[in-house]
Amino acid sequence: MDKRTTEARVVAELRDGMTIGIGGWGSRRKPMSLVREILRTELKDLTIVTYGGPEVGLLCKAGKVRRLVYGFVSLDSIPLEPHFRAARQAGSIEVTELDEGMLQWGLYAAALRLPFLPTRSGLGSDVLKYNPDMRMVRSPYDDGEELVAMPALNLDVALIHMNRADARGNGQYLGPDPYFDDLYCMAAKRRFMSCEKIVETEDLAKAGPPQTLVINRTMVDGVIEAPGGAHFTECPPDYGRDEAFQKEYATTAKDPDEWKKFEERYLSLATEAEYQQAVKARSGAEGTQ
Repeated sequence: MDKRTTEARVVAELRDGMTIGIGGWGSRRKPMSLVREILRTELKDLTIVTYGGPEVGLLCKAGKVRRLVYGFVSLDSIPLEPHFRAARQAGSIEVTELDEGMLQWGLYAAALRLPFLPTRSGLGSDVLKYNPDMRMVRSPYDDGEELVAMPALNLDVALIHMNRADARGNGQYLGPDPYFDDLYCMAAKRRFMSCEKIVETEDLAKAGPPQTLVINRTMVDGVIEAPGGAHFTECPPDYGRDEAFQKEYATTAKDPDEWKKFEERYLSLATEAEYQQAVKARSGAEGTQ
């Protein structure tokens, strides 16, 4: 089955109030072309589940987020995501702050179609204090250990980005880490994968060893070829993080006038192709200085 589609068609399936899981990790291999497409819509009241990076800041700034479920939010080389920080300090979003392992376990529970999974993650921390609805469970075995009952994080939609994919929905990462993109897909009702390049199925085996094929076609409902689709996050070995662009993003967040210029220059464009052209022109201008 040929599952190729576009960002616009994928985002047209989304509805207000949905719970959307976004793969990647911090400012690393995020499905940014899909995030940018969401910014072009009137979608609102979304619940976002993620190990957060700039997608969180952008969606918060645009007023798309009602609730955020996260293990952290960071730009990696810039520790604090400025727009997320502003939204958090203003109290404009609801938050569920989790230990990183708890978020993983919540996705895993949803993937296994279980209501919860027991874990030691979160014990002895303020996670339980600030999430009073979180329940505990006692081991039924002789040890009798009391554990956190991490509830399943069931997703309406998962959005991920891979280095390579085929038209059937098999996906491959070629960088240092698979993150938890497979869990996002298995935890969701609908799953969409952007990628740097769509190749023939047999070419996936040529690009990397079998363990890099973490996404199989049963996990995916649509595939988008999006070269540069993770920009400005990193997507090695195809490209690194655009540190200069990320710095500009973070710096302009401090000044409403400068942010408006940044937004008009990059985020108000009608298509992903126009965005990529603007980024290329920016890089070319820097190269001549």
